[in-house]
Amino acid sequence: MLAVGIVVLAILLAGQTWSSHARVNKLREEMALRLQKGDASNADTGNLVRSVQESTKELQAKVALLESKQQEAQSQQLALEQLYQDLSKNRDEWALTEIEQVLSTASQELQLAGNVPGALIALQNADRSLSRSDKPQFITIRRAIARDTDKLKALPSVDSVGMALRLDNVIAQIDTLPMLSDEKPALPAAPEKKVKAKVVHGKDGKPVKVEESTTSPWLQALQDGWNGWSSEMWIDVRQLIRVRNVDTPDALMMSPTQAYFLRENLKLRLLNARMALLSRNEGAFRADLIAAQEALTKYFDTRARSTQTVQALLRQVQGSNLAIEMPTLADSLNAVRNYKAKP
Repeated sequence: MLAVGIVVLAILLAGQTWSSHARVNKLREEMALRLQKGDASNADTGNLVRSVQESTKELQAKVALLESKQQEAQSQQLALEQLYQDLSKNRDEWALTEIEQVLSTASQELQLAGNVPGALIALQNADRSLSRSDKPQFITIRRAIARDTDKLKALPSVDSVGMALRLDNVIAQIDTLPMLSDEKPALPAAPEKKVKAKVVHGKDGKPVKVEESTTSPWLQALQDGWNGWSSEMWIDVRQLIRVRNVDTPDALMMSPTQAYFLRENLKLRLLNARMALLSRNEGAFRADLIAAQEALTKYFDTRARSTQTVQALLRQVQGSNLAIEMPTLADSLNAVRNYKAKP
């Protein structure tokens, strides 16, 4: 009987080994197919990189446009200095020319960058300069300045600097956010050993559980060895495959190169949103933030605290309203120019 038992165990062991070998071969074939799909994904990633490069070129063009505006403002400042040298020593005419130039520069910054505090400071300085002259002829100009000041103070406040700082904070955390493809499979728990027990009565008559061995020691040792070897093999097999419910299965198959380009693309999206925020382009600002939120939900582990914090920051920024029509300083400028045009 012992020989028969050993033969039966050997046959079972050989069958288990053959089954494990077949499963491993099947897993290899599946991994080869997945690697082929990964190559196709790399090609898609190359196309994505090219699109990112095109977006970068567009951003560079926008930056060049802003630099040209800045150079234009600098040239106007140089022209103002030259104008100061050519002006007569008449104090009133000099003050009006200075006020006109300051208001013109403030009006340009107000329309281009929405610099409301700068425009308010320019209006206050102009009114203070006119108040020193204390002439009744300047009352019309001061009234126009007061109307423009009231218009600017009535505007809802937009904390562009605070939102830009939040976006910078999000960009700094992108490299540390866990992705779905970064998660490691957890080791399965070791199976509990079941031991039979019988109930006997003790000296006091109370029932007591006593472990009962139904097999001989050598057979028990052989069974324990078989269970240990099979459980280790099953643990190794379970580590090869992990089943999870994910809405976007392709997020789990990203290679490290794809993950790097995805993070960089997300950073570019947020930088573009920051640029749109400073240039008050609400359409591009909203579109880039929505794309960033979708990327976070699709490819990153939203159960992690860091990912939830980043999503909360983006929702705060996205909840801000940029669609504010900026008024012009036309009333003040026209009042100054009409007064200078008088003979």
